[in-house]
Amino acid sequence: MRGVPFVCCIFHQSTLQCVAAVTQALATIGRNEPLKKDRPKWKSDYPMTEGQLRSKRDEFWDTAPAFEGRKEIWDALKAAAVALECNDHELAQAIVDGASITLPHGTLTECYDELGNRYQLPVYCLAPPINLISERSDEDPSDSPEPPAASKKEFQLKVRLSTGKDLRLSVSMVDTIGQLKKQLQVQEDIDAVHQRWFFSGKLLTDKTRLQDTKIQKDFVIQVIVNPQALQAPKPSPPTTTGSSPVPE
Repeated sequence: MRGVPFVCCIFHQSTLQCVAAVTQALATIGRNEPLKKDRPKWKSDYPMTEGQLRSKRDEFWDTAPAFEGRKEIWDALKAAAVALECNDHELAQAIVDGASITLPHGTLTECYDELGNRYQLPVYCLAPPINLISERSDEDPSDSPEPPAASKKEFQLKVRLSTGKDLRLSVSMVDTIGQLKKQLQVQEDIDAVHQRWFFSGKLLTDKTRLQDTKIQKDFVIQVIVNPQALQAPKPSPPTTTGSSPVPE
């Protein structure tokens, strides 16, 4: 029985440590700061290509929800990360607020949902490394050789807007993103400058051709729409004055 007080002392000390850890965790969850505009700067251990970065991100987003947390929160975090990389800070903040996500440090690297579940995003999902290798040049597509006629065959491309609306555009693999933005502008009355096109987490430039994205049938391209474009008032049609007499 001589060792009982010693065991009780160890148990008591362990209990106090657990209580302190829980208290600190609850204090962390209770803090909620606005999402910071600054994106993290980091360097990869090896020079990484755009394709390798996309694959690394896809692997994380595909596997992360299977371990812990709620899928709808992971989806919201992915959309917020895409909007933040697109420099659309207001949309990213709106997504975070709409999903009731708490940011103790003002970044997506560590956050919590309203049930207290913890979510951690790796830095490579929030910004490309400073030693990223570009896989294509920014040369004018008009200087490239004329693509074969077979690649001009049209098909229906599925596009998902950040407003939640899905639609289809008639496109060909040789079309550029700039051309598709103009087509979407005509169809949905959304100015091309307010559109940001993403595929597999990568921002697509206006000069990028669909064939360069390696997109396949039934794949979806995401389009982030600047909220200012949705809030802009539509011009009202001119009214015609009738011939009815004006009351005196």
